[in-house]
Amino acid sequence: MVVLNKIYTKTGDDGETALGNGARVAKHSMRVTAYGTVDELNAIVGLARLHANGDLNAQLSLIQNDLFDLGADLCRPEMDKDADAEYPPLRIVPTQVDRLESEIDVMNGQLEPLRSFILPGGSALSAHLHQCRTVARRAERHTVQLATMESVNPAAVKYLNRLSDWFFVSARMANEDGKADVLWVPGANR
Repeated sequence: MVVLNKIYTKTGDDGETALGNGARVAKHSMRVTAYGTVDELNAIVGLARLHANGDLNAQLSLIQNDLFDLGADLCRPEMDKDADAEYPPLRIVPTQVDRLESEIDVMNGQLEPLRSFILPGGSALSAHLHQCRTVARRAERHTVQLATMESVNPAAVKYLNRLSDWFFVSARMANEDGKADVLWVPGANR
């Protein structure tokens, strides 16, 4: 259970922060960069939700919760010590990836195939979802880089990879099921 009765602790004033296992690391460490970018993505999803309703809003709500799970996963190194932890660490699981894939398949089944690359934009919701897509890709790049240095849950990387695809397809849905997509015209301004 999380209890936040004091917001500032002053423990990070020296440029370090605590990870989920209590270890202290520099705030610019790759692990903090990875889960910090996931937190940034979650905030942008909140902006997108201002324009969403119905099923899409409900799906974005699930994603926001998943992103907190992902942040908890990434802030807890040493996966090999999970069994010895006092409390079982929260990890992204394959069923969370599977849910994204299922939702992508349903949405994509309603769209005409693309005949051109699309530009981010169209509706306000689509523009925000494209921003979510690009930040999800950045979070994925940071997480993959972290995985070259330390152990990372493979399902966390898969989740981020599918999530950016989810945002791409949902951005098309937000543009009148792709009918209002803004198409790229190569060399149009030459």
